[in-house]
Amino acid sequence: MSIFGILGGTFDPIHFGHLVLAEKAREVCGLDKVIFVPAGIPPHKIGEVSTSVEDRLHMVKLAIENNSGFEVSTVEIEREGPSYTIDTIKELKLQGHGDQAALIMGFDSLLELYTWKNYHEILEQIKIITAFRPGYPVFTSDSSWPDFLEPYRQQITILEAPLLDISSTWLRVELMYERSIRYLIPEPVIEYILRRRLYRDF
Repeated sequence: MSIFGILGGTFDPIHFGHLVLAEKAREVCGLDKVIFVPAGIPPHKIGEVSTSVEDRLHMVKLAIENNSGFEVSTVEIEREGPSYTIDTIKELKLQGHGDQAALIMGFDSLLELYTWKNYHEILEQIKIITAFRPGYPVFTSDSSWPDFLEPYRQQITILEAPLLDISSTWLRVELMYERSIRYLIPEPVIEYILRRRLYRDF
């Protein structure tokens, strides 16, 4: 039985925090591959994405090009209107990427999952792979989990991974002020950002 991971996001820009989470999820959970899904129009960030979808897609391709366990999908870019995760899951399954799917997300996103479209269906259909993030609570007992997640505890895998506390929002500010982002973003992505002069004016 094959299982693939799904890591969605605006990737504005993609950074090592995304890549470490994806690689550890692939390794620890035995995923055949991880599919990066850049959002077209993310419903939670309408009006907040500062870079074109073409640039964000290209940055993802550059970031993952040397990892054979990573792929990129344009399913949300090609979809008209806002991108909803439940629709992406169904579409990727229909495309035959594997027998089972697992959604990879930061712990902050997991805590807000109840705000997503058809979140019950997401939790019922696939596994969730997450990792605690600096600045967020660490649940050490069953009683600490939010009520909406409690029935799905068996569906959730928490990674013991060295999560990097890197924020795309913070990176965009650093780039705007022309400060160094070395060791935070893959070199090919940095070169692309500088060549295209992205994040210089927003």
